Amino acid sequence: MQLGFVSAILPELSLEEVFATAAAQGYDCVELMCWPQGKAERRYAGVSHLDVDHCDDAVREVDALVSRFGVSVSGLGYYPNLLSADGGEADRARQHLEKVIRAAAQLGVHQANTFVGRDPARSLDDNWARFLETWKPLVDLATAHQVRIGIENCPMLFTEDEWPGGKNLATSPAIWRRMFTDLPSDYFGLNYDPSHMVWQQMDYLRPLEDFADRIFHVHAKDVRIDPHRLDEVGILATPLEYHVPKLPGLGEIDWGRFFSVLGDSGYRGPVCVEVEDRAYEDSLAARRQALQQSCDYLRQFVPRPPGGA
Repeated sequence: MQLGFVSAILPELSLEEVFATAAAQGYDCVELMCWPQGKAERRYAGVSHLDVDHCDDAVREVDALVSRFGVSVSGLGYYPNLLSADGGEADRARQHLEKVIRAAAQLGVHQANTFVGRDPARSLDDNWARFLETWKPLVDLATAHQVRIGIENCPMLFTEDEWPGGKNLATSPAIWRRMFTDLPSDYFGLNYDPSHMVWQQMDYLRPLEDFADRIFHVHAKDVRIDPHRLDEVGILATPLEYHVPKLPGLGEIDWGRFFSVLGDSGYRGPVCVEVEDRAYEDSLAARRQALQQSCDYLRQFVPRPPGGA
């Protein structure tokens, strides 16, 4: 396996500075954010360390940086709502994801990570026809370019406006099975984040075995459930009212067991730290500290590859 991080936590740094940070802190790879240029719609969104609208220039720059720093690219990341009730928003997201898929092929990365999307005001079944209409051409495009799409399992449920469904369909094993049955491509799978299973009260280890052939990319993020807050608001509250994202090792996940099962499942790909811990977000120095702390902690489970610095 390779240990990396998601570049969204370093929005003010240049592409070169992101690679330099990864190398200095002992990471093997980085997931590069590829949002369109413009204002972020939410936290961790809108970050663009690779401009897919000018891919030829980006490929040359990335190739040079990979060679210079010895840090690879685990995948390209873009996480919008492709099934937004706002048709214009959904169309713009789809068109940009198509560029990200093509860029991943051109870079030789062959991994693009995103969300399925969802209209939160509609039921799962009411979203499904639109899911198939939107995603079949995207999966066909990815298959043609031999780019694996990793769907993250975050429900994207943070506010009352997103209740009850959130902005991402792909939240549970039952839904994943339905997705993969209806769109049975070897290039359509998961970017698996165990933290989202924890607060939904689901087993975060079993999917590593049940979906071993569909886990294309992994995010390392922990989560702390606060029982006293849950007792106050109940499970019908929006999730951030009773849980908080944390750095690996500061929450509920048994990372030793997680990597034990992940390795036994046959996974040998990237595991990228996703920093969303507000205790480390008040400055660039604190966010760098978060990345270093996470790397130091996870290295006991993901040793440097032979020949690594």
